[in-house]
Parts: sequence; C-alpha cells; structure tokens
Amino acid sequence: MPVEPRKLFDFEGRWRLARVIRPAQGPEGRFDGKALWQPVRGGMAYEERGVLRLDGQQEMQAERRYFWDAALDVYFDDGRFFHTVPALGGAAHHWCAPDQYDVTYDFSEWPAFRAVWRVKGPRKDYEMISRYTRPEE
Repeated sequence: MPVEPRKLFDFEGRWRLARVIRPAQGPEGRFDGKALWQPVRGGMAYEERGVLRLDGQQEMQAERRYFWDAALDVYFDDGRFFHTVPALGGAAHHWCAPDQYDVTYDFSEWPAFRAVWRVKGPRKDYEMISRYTRPEE
C-alpha cells in the first residue's frame, strides 16, 4: 500500500514515544515517554517528556521542544532551522559543526512511525531510533 504524504495536522495530539540510543561505544540508552504536537500560531509546538535510562546511571527526566510549520520544517526552541521532514518519509540532514545528523523517517506503518537518526562526528557517534504510536483510548 503506498504511503500517503503526511501533513502537519496528521501529527496533532498525543503519542507514545519509545527510543533506543545505541552509541558506537558504551552502553545503550532508552527513553520512554510521551510526545505532543499542539497547534500554535504558525504551526505546531512539539514537546516530548519522559524517562531516560542509561546503563550504569540513575534514570532521569528528559524533555525537548521544537516548532513544526506547515511545510514540515522543524525549528529548535531558539528559532534556528533544524531540518525538513519529508512528507512521504525518507532522509533529511542537519550539520551541527563538527557533527553530522542524518535522519530517515518511515511512515509505512502510519499512524505509527519511526525516525532513525545517525549522528557521526568527532564528538558524537550514535544511532537513535524513535518509534511513535498513538496511545490507546
């Protein structure tokens, strides 16, 4: 079945978020929490909150925020451009000197979807796999 192009309003609402962080060296990490897209002027505010567990360390609360516009452009909290989410899924990139961030979005199981980040550079080297699913009502 072909993938439908995603539009901003497709993401609106609450999602469960499960993330695995696999560093090239060292212990794996896990994040379990919620993601929320909610309408704001000019687009949607994205917020995720949950518990981050890194092997050998005490679990901690973690959160992050972005702004998404109608073109599926994603911006950091401070307004800097991050990347564009491909409406059909696929690759996007972000250079944050000196590290390269490459992501692939997979919407083939919509309304569940995945974002797989590969981050590589002199300071960072990991893969981060995020799976978003709608909570059961």
